[in-house]
Amino acid sequence: MSSHLHIEIYGQGKTVVLLHGWAMHTGVWRDFAIQLAQQARVICIDLPGHGRSISQHPFELQLIAAQLVEALDEAPCYWLGWSLGALVALEIVRQYPEKVRGLILLAGTPCFVKKINWAGMDRALLEKFADNLLANPQATVIHFLAIQIYGLEESKQFSRALTTRVAECAAPNPEVLQAGLMILKNQDLRPALVSIHCPVLTILGKRDALVPVGVAVHLQQLLESLQVVTLDKAGHVPFLSHADETTWIVIDFLNAT
Repeated sequence: MSSHLHIEIYGQGKTVVLLHGWAMHTGVWRDFAIQLAQQARVICIDLPGHGRSISQHPFELQLIAAQLVEALDEAPCYWLGWSLGALVALEIVRQYPEKVRGLILLAGTPCFVKKINWAGMDRALLEKFADNLLANPQATVIHFLAIQIYGLEESKQFSRALTTRVAECAAPNPEVLQAGLMILKNQDLRPALVSIHCPVLTILGKRDALVPVGVAVHLQQLLESLQVVTLDKAGHVPFLSHADETTWIVIDFLNAT
């Protein structure tokens, strides 16, 4: 395994690789990973330039996918991508289908920006984040964290927990953060989803302020075999706010495939 990317491994059984979201690192879901590891072998990896991983190349989707596959050198396994990590997971399926046994999109879609007949984020919101990063990177990341738990019951508790976990590591440098936003803004991997042959599960929160739950209909139109599970009171971080439910949804998917 690569010494340039930080990797944590827990448990035994079917292997699931967890890919975190924008500006995050593996610490953000370590408790969830340990819980999931009671039923599976869980690999957490910091994306290049995030957490404790070193950035050696431009933060571009194709290069990220190649670095992760090379670093892990795993037999076909399950890839679970959260938010930005969902795009990374989809790119891995696109480039290296032989490495993927199953795909789980957690609060993530192949296209994050709203388009005709496609539910998504307003492009203006991502552009605002990009502009704010230039002025105040730290405040922008904090604002992004707040959006992820907005409207949830016990939001203050979740906000403290999320902020504490993210603070384990320094934030990525502004160039990496900007590049990540550009991926969210510009990438459209819907063609990759259409051509997928492995089992696919999508977990969405009905209160997600970043990934509208309405995208579920569009996803199933693209891939009829895709399984969608929605959590009524969850937002953008169901692995934190609904850890037990999310864990068992993932385990059921692993057991069924």
